[in-house]
Amino acid sequence: MRSSGTFTPTSVCGQCEIVRDQVDPVIASAVFVLGLAFGSFLNVCIYRLPLGLSVITPRSACPECKHGIAMYDNMPVVSWLILRGRCRQCKTKISPRYLIIELLTGVMFLACYWYFGLTLSTLKYCTFAFLLLGLIFTDAETKLLPDKMTLPGLALGVVFSLIIPVNDLASQFLPGVVNLPFSGDVSARILSLLDSLLGAALGASFIYGAGAIYLRWRGTEGMGFGDVKLMAMVGAFLGMKLTVFTIFTASLAGSLVGLATVFVVWLKRTHRFMRRLANAQAARRRGWQSAQMVLRYYQMPFGVFLGSMALFAFFFGNQFLRWYGRLW
Repeated sequence: MRSSGTFTPTSVCGQCEIVRDQVDPVIASAVFVLGLAFGSFLNVCIYRLPLGLSVITPRSACPECKHGIAMYDNMPVVSWLILRGRCRQCKTKISPRYLIIELLTGVMFLACYWYFGLTLSTLKYCTFAFLLLGLIFTDAETKLLPDKMTLPGLALGVVFSLIIPVNDLASQFLPGVVNLPFSGDVSARILSLLDSLLGAALGASFIYGAGAIYLRWRGTEGMGFGDVKLMAMVGAFLGMKLTVFTIFTASLAGSLVGLATVFVVWLKRTHRFMRRLANAQAARRRGWQSAQMVLRYYQMPFGVFLGSMALFAFFFGNQFLRWYGRLW
């Protein structure tokens, strides 16, 4: 859907008009470079926010030798390649994560422009992708989801709903139930805001409830409040329908990865015990006990799966749901 002066209740996420032949190569290049720059800043956020540090000051420095990084060594992607992934001063290795995040952010910005065109929808979903990438990698590295990303993201999702229509369940069903005393444009904005708020409430309450059930069942915390705030942010951007889609697919992906992890641990531990025990059955039993310990105490960064599936959802969620609906 191309942006215009009126607020039309047409779904942007997954149902927008895609006019790929109107993609300008110059603008696309600029958007990609802008994404690389934001990816560079995102690396700063991922490193500093879990430590409680400012993302503005001081200037970037090598974590090992503390030497300030010059501007010509701080260019996204290019500097990492020129330096071959090492600090210019102390030659300490620089994680490939910096390069990967810069490229991923650039690609996501380019994908948003390619998908939504030069519209406010592109701004909305570039912002969403930026926040999700930061939260995914922060959770993967530290098992933390900083409030300084989730809470501003929640607020931005709600604000964007007044500009870019969410057009989810509330917008589809409430007009026939509730007669709002406003003009069509104002009414559509209110319904879009309601979609966003309901999506945030649904996402947060579902994760909170699942965490409370897991705590009572297993006696250990399964999901923290960081996941709750993350899903509130996702719900504010996507609305109720795609929030449910995100939770379901993330749970499925997390379960598959968890089972695969347990299976791999069982195989490795069984092989190790086979060297010590003559009885293969006893080795398999000991291996399974070790795998059960991993299943019980390993803290899987569920935010990685929630964020990844939210990225999938705002590009392909509606198409997938329509395809699935046709199967029935």
